[in-house]
Amino acid sequence: MAGEGESPGLFAETEAVAAGWMLEFTCYALCRHFREGRTRDFERSRDTAQAIINGLSKIATHQMKTVYLCQFLTRISEGKTLGRRFESDQRISPLESALSFWKLLEEQSKPDNLHEDIHRLILIQAVAVHIERGYFKEATEVLERLFSESESNKALRMKLALIINGNNPDLPFLQSFSYNLLIDKIKSYIDVFLTENSTNFLIKAATKEVETKRLEATMSHDKPENTIETNNESNLETEQSNLEDRRSIANESSENAREHLKSSLSQLLIELRAIHFPPRESPPGSLPASICATNCVTQPHHLQN
Repeated sequence: MAGEGESPGLFAETEAVAAGWMLEFTCYALCRHFREGRTRDFERSRDTAQAIINGLSKIATHQMKTVYLCQFLTRISEGKTLGRRFESDQRISPLESALSFWKLLEEQSKPDNLHEDIHRLILIQAVAVHIERGYFKEATEVLERLFSESESNKALRMKLALIINGNNPDLPFLQSFSYNLLIDKIKSYIDVFLTENSTNFLIKAATKEVETKRLEATMSHDKPENTIETNNESNLETEQSNLEDRRSIANESSENAREHLKSSLSQLLIELRAIHFPPRESPPGSLPASICATNCVTQPHHLQN
């Protein structure tokens, strides 16, 4: 059997490489489905990615970002489902859990405005999703967990605290940092990720295979049509040729018939004349009767002298 001579170590490494390819491809698909808003496809890719991650014996350094992104998007997609939990600590909401993975992703990238915007929007929305439903006690608990006493987020912390304490959502403020805006920012981040990972091995191989099959299907679909068209043209030419032959034969037959009729009539005329007007003995110097029958006019007996 093939592979009997292979060592267990070699196959284990091969399996790990293949699993890495599958993880990268599945994460790519997950991002595409999130970007395009295809919920059912996203959920299917999410489950596949999680199964692959769970099956990895270890996560290589270059795979960390891929794993973090899958976990982050899984939590963001459930951001407004307050009863959903991803952490052993049941107090932690989906957006709080998503923030922890976003921080890990930030460590994998160079700081920029997009990363900062997403970080800030997750902080605000983690509190806002509770405020919007009137869960002010839970909103206060999230605020205390997420916002430190540092000066960097002091103004934002105070603004959210005022909204919570007033038990009245500040709609203009919350709309300025809405959940939809958070999703749009994340999609911008995904666009960059998809561009950077478009050369993934499985993506290239699968794309090439699909293009080849489409080309074969197109050629297979076109061939019968061309054959039918050629056959139709050939049949038309044959029918036209046959029609011309039949016309030619008909014309020839008609001409032959006319000639035959003329010949028959002439012969009949000769015989009739021979019966009704038998030739007399020709005088010396006259033309032979056989010639005169067709070339001379013989007068009736009552007109002859």
